[in-house]
Amino acid sequence: MTSAAPSIATLPLPPLSLERVEALAAARGLKLRLRAPRRLGVWSFQVGVARPLAVDRAQLLGELKGWCLPISAGLQLDTMRVQGQDTAGVGLLIWAATFAWALESTPCRSARLLAIRDGDRQHRCLVRYFQRLGFEPVREVGAGFTDLPLRLVWGGSGLLMRGDCAEGLERCGRLLGC
Repeated sequence: MTSAAPSIATLPLPPLSLERVEALAAARGLKLRLRAPRRLGVWSFQVGVARPLAVDRAQLLGELKGWCLPISAGLQLDTMRVQGQDTAGVGLLIWAATFAWALESTPCRSARLLAIRDGDRQHRCLVRYFQRLGFEPVREVGAGFTDLPLRLVWGGSGLLMRGDCAEGLERCGRLLGC
């Protein structure tokens, strides 16, 4: 008995790369750019997605800023912002690019972020959003004395969360239809 070759639909796709994420953005008429200068062994990075308007003009739709220490758990995600019209998928492109860059260019394999507690409803939405990307709660950061260093780093109180970069990239790929 011979087995049939698997159909194209059942073959696993290669993992997303930064180059592939940039191509996905371009296919949607968007520009994705990542800047990651390294100074004194620490990367600061910014990922942006924009809609080109003219040859030398673009409308910024979303960005993520953070820093990266050269250790396995060194990816620190700080500020994410998506705004404007027709931004569906912009956040996923930014997350996918960030995870792909970390896996391709740094020793980082996990990331941390703080789901800021500005208001209860907004906080619950943020936590659900981050959990959808694979982040899991680590601990609450509040007003206690031992929380002061984390509050200085993250700029507020909330839920400290950690996520695996490879899992996050895989989830982004599925949500982007890759």
